Amino acid sequence: MSDPQIIQGGMGVGVSSWKLARAVSKLGQLGVVSGTALDIVLARRLQDGDPDGHMRRALDAFPFRGMAERIKERYFIPGGRAAAQPYRPTPMPSQHSPRELVELCIVANFVEVWLAREGHDGLVGVNFLEKIQFPHLPSLYGAMLAGVAYVLMGAGIPLKIPGVIDLFVNHEAATYNLTVTGAKETDDTLLRFDPRDYREGEHPALLRPRFIPIVSSYTLALTLMRRANGRVDGFIVEAPTAGGHNAPPRGKLQLSAIGEPVYGERDVVDLAKMRELGAPFWLAGGRGTADSLVDARASGAAGIQVGTAFAFCDESGVDPVIKARVLGEVAAGTITVFTDPVASPTGFPFKVASVEGSLFSFETYSERTRVCDIGYLREPFMKDDATIGYRCSSEPVDIYVAKGGAAELTAGRKCLCNGLLANVGHPQVRKNGTGPTVEKALVTSGDDLINVGRYLRPGETRYSAGDVIASLLGTRA
Repeated sequence: MSDPQIIQGGMGVGVSSWKLARAVSKLGQLGVVSGTALDIVLARRLQDGDPDGHMRRALDAFPFRGMAERIKERYFIPGGRAAAQPYRPTPMPSQHSPRELVELCIVANFVEVWLAREGHDGLVGVNFLEKIQFPHLPSLYGAMLAGVAYVLMGAGIPLKIPGVIDLFVNHEAATYNLTVTGAKETDDTLLRFDPRDYREGEHPALLRPRFIPIVSSYTLALTLMRRANGRVDGFIVEAPTAGGHNAPPRGKLQLSAIGEPVYGERDVVDLAKMRELGAPFWLAGGRGTADSLVDARASGAAGIQVGTAFAFCDESGVDPVIKARVLGEVAAGTITVFTDPVASPTGFPFKVASVEGSLFSFETYSERTRVCDIGYLREPFMKDDATIGYRCSSEPVDIYVAKGGAAELTAGRKCLCNGLLANVGHPQVRKNGTGPTVEKALVTSGDDLINVGRYLRPGETRYSAGDVIASLLGTRA
């Protein structure tokens, strides 16, 4: 495989949808689907009636028929649920997730990658966050069943993923270390997955995808090259201007006058040292111009990864109403992006766009009743009885404190799980005494959001993935 010049970012929950990845891959670049919470995304698409039939078509292509039928039977609602009807919840992930959830993770990742690959010969990647460890093994296996060509992973140090990939190529069992607060070396903190436990008929032949970790420093890249338990095929070097979760600044945390983390010279990656590693790398974060691509290649990079520009194009998974609102605010010059040091329960800085009516607003955030019912950002911790418990600093404060969490860690925390699902048109509906309430969006974006108007043609209010690619390659008329 030749290295692509442009990698489309694997953004958020459902933003880098199969439609976006497919559009980019058909144009000869690397389209990437987001693997985050795909189990919930598939379940909610089916409950909304799968109006175009895409989910069911992909389910029909899944190699294990019984598993696909069980998911269809459990979640598909012909004609879709009523607007005031809550989505059926999916099981909460844990060290020993129930089989229902494991199957849903396998199938959901297969569906997204299969649809992204349908009808063309381009390459498709999948992006995971290392810190969301619960679904790693079944999700990765499902993506490989669909023929994913690249696996991208950031927000952590994924030393053990290459070895998992090597095992899954041969349908062999794999384990992954779950990070558990307070655990001792003798405690059982392993996640386990054996493809043979889920086989229905013959296992299809698989190809090994390339593994591309996302790093914010040369030191981390070097560590991965030296200590990973398998081959590392390249790196995405991400600057703190990128959207979503950012790596914390190196050294003692300092905040600006408006409360954002301050990044300095220590956070600038030495590209000369990156070249010495001998692996291809792509530059990410504020790289949405043709000049950025030229400069990146001149510095020795294989190309660039671009997220924000694609996040608000026609093919992205962002709800069309939210997308139009964002582009309208961009055109009016009223949009801002804030690097929030406390919004994410992970403790990583998280970028939030100032979209009207979203959880960016303190008033809207304050009106929301705290609830944790999805659980992908929960922190595993060791309880006194040597079993693993789960807590989230975005859950009700009294519950978090009762689990041993510090009350001060709950201040300003937002429910990313529910907010990001609302971004892509699948907000949970909750019933209360005064009528149903709908979860609000929490829009994340890179700092380059203020500049996405560059992709709009005169008089237009929307643009396509093809417009972004042509602009980056300098071929747009």
